[in-house]
Amino acid sequence: MKITCPVPINKYDTVTLAHGGGGKLSDRLIHDLFIRELGNGWLNKAHDGAVLELNGRIAFSTDSFVVNPLFFPGGNIGDLAVNGTVNDLVCCGAVPEYLSLGLIIEEGLQMDDLRRIILTIKDAAINANVKIVTGDTKVVEKGKGDKIFINTSGVGTIPEGIAISPERCSPGDVVIITGNIADHGVSILSSREGLSFESSIKSDTAPLNGITNLLFQVTKDIHVLRDPTRGGVASALNEISRSSGHGILLEEKMIPVSDQVKGACEIMGFDPLYIANEGKLLIILPEKYAGKVISEIRKHPLGKNAAIIGRVNDGPPVVKITTLVGSTRIVDMISGEQLPRIC
Repeated sequence: MKITCPVPINKYDTVTLAHGGGGKLSDRLIHDLFIRELGNGWLNKAHDGAVLELNGRIAFSTDSFVVNPLFFPGGNIGDLAVNGTVNDLVCCGAVPEYLSLGLIIEEGLQMDDLRRIILTIKDAAINANVKIVTGDTKVVEKGKGDKIFINTSGVGTIPEGIAISPERCSPGDVVIITGNIADHGVSILSSREGLSFESSIKSDTAPLNGITNLLFQVTKDIHVLRDPTRGGVASALNEISRSSGHGILLEEKMIPVSDQVKGACEIMGFDPLYIANEGKLLIILPEKYAGKVISEIRKHPLGKNAAIIGRVNDGPPVVKITTLVGSTRIVDMISGEQLPRIC
């Protein structure tokens, strides 16, 4: 009987169940693609986990990413996964350092698409200055998944003097957003439905640790950081309001929304406040630091449209907004999701 070696992964046009079977094809997929492109001193060991040296307080976060389509203007599921977990760590006040990468791949996924996703993950990790140090891959039968699901977990260290918590949100604090809202959700929907607008609307997926580096140079007395992803700015602020027991009053005229996104939302009947973002940061801090913070973060490409959009008050834990016509309405937490499967 003649024994032949499995065909190299670059000879396969699609992912097969054998790529997740724990044998030679699994080994080649891991070493010829994942480790070759993402490799470092930890990942190259191909151990069950990574042994890391960390000092002081750490933050740990995990998130799973499912998005349709996988590729959209401004990014794909790969950089979405890296940036999403990096930003969760950032919102704990941490310096992101290490990520794990878990992939659930559906049989039949085009190998070229998988390679493109992995290369995007590589670039995103380099851009965010994090290392992917451990991971796992599973392949499920065709029809049992949706092309690919990604889980990333992350670890970061929290510097001395930083204490970020929604419970620290206090009356008199100001609420800052680092840029235009709703870009990501509208990008996903327009790509999914084949809609076209006057100018291309791109996802804002990006790591936010560059902005927080500038922020902490101004002051470490930051009360709350939050990336308003699923559920948008409205849901994030409602969660913060309920955790702190204080009210928040927004100013509609101060909330930055691009004309293209505003027009798209009007056409589709969506409220930008409830649409997901993947590269924006909500900052809540004492008013005395607000001017300097705005000035500093506007120096960063991701913060050029930063603005104060509201204030915390000692009223009941309700989020309200002063509209363009001067009336006030409640901004409640949405009961479901305007847009499914966007992060």
